[in-house]
Amino acid sequence: MKLVTYNIQYGLGADNSYNLERIVNEISRADIIALQEVERFWQRSGMVDEPRVIADMLPHHYWVFGANLDMDASTKDDQGRVINRRRQFGTMVLSRFPIISTRNFPLPKYATLEQHSIQQGLLEAVIDTGSKALRVYSVHLSHLCAATRIPQVEFIIKAIKNAPSEGAAWCGGHPDPSAGWTEGAVPPMPDDVVLMGDMNFNWQSDEYTLLTGPQTAYYGRLHNPTGLVDAWVAAGHKEHEGKTHPKGERIDHCFVSASLRNRVVAARADTQATGSDHYPLWVELSL
Repeated sequence: MKLVTYNIQYGLGADNSYNLERIVNEISRADIIALQEVERFWQRSGMVDEPRVIADMLPHHYWVFGANLDMDASTKDDQGRVINRRRQFGTMVLSRFPIISTRNFPLPKYATLEQHSIQQGLLEAVIDTGSKALRVYSVHLSHLCAATRIPQVEFIIKAIKNAPSEGAAWCGGHPDPSAGWTEGAVPPMPDDVVLMGDMNFNWQSDEYTLLTGPQTAYYGRLHNPTGLVDAWVAAGHKEHEGKTHPKGERIDHCFVSASLRNRVVAARADTQATGSDHYPLWVELSL
């Protein structure tokens, strides 16, 4: 199973032109796709409904979009009737397998007076892979500094840990089955997790340590059996190797639950991609 995470910079490529088709061509072979910086109805990108356009070019994928910025972009027609539109910015998950249920969590945000600070989010998608269900997250963390990201990472750790005890989007039945609330089977909330996205931190950061465990001088990284493992490392790379950004850092990541670490077959960054200011990070799992 091929997974990819890609911050698409709303379609703005290395040549400073907007091209969603180029983005799709770079990721179309993936079974599960996590995207960041996907937007709807922004002037800079031509007032395009990007989630819909991307999904239309990937007709064999199920998809879900999580809006984190949500502002008015409505207009009025000649009769004064409101054409309701939302200017949105967020994350997306696409999958060749059914997305059984989904939730979107706003992450902690630090307000600033001068620097640009935006609402970020954690998009959860429970996917039926056929053999088992898998919990996949697409996330984009603050670009400002570690102090604004650490509360977000702490939130993510809690959200991932608490999800099985919270249950899926709905659970527990209903006292009146005829009311229609229990349509379809109860969605699962699996223990196995894949967390992917633009996290704006490298392997030396406190944020990385929070997610994967402390680093020791003699024993290496101390992973917890119920924690997360860097798929890049599980695939055989060193933590300091690789880059997902032209500036030379690996700031886009894929973390898997420790139970999946031996299922990681390969990981690579597509440094030939030109669709964005990031490179797609590919991970192959054997499920």
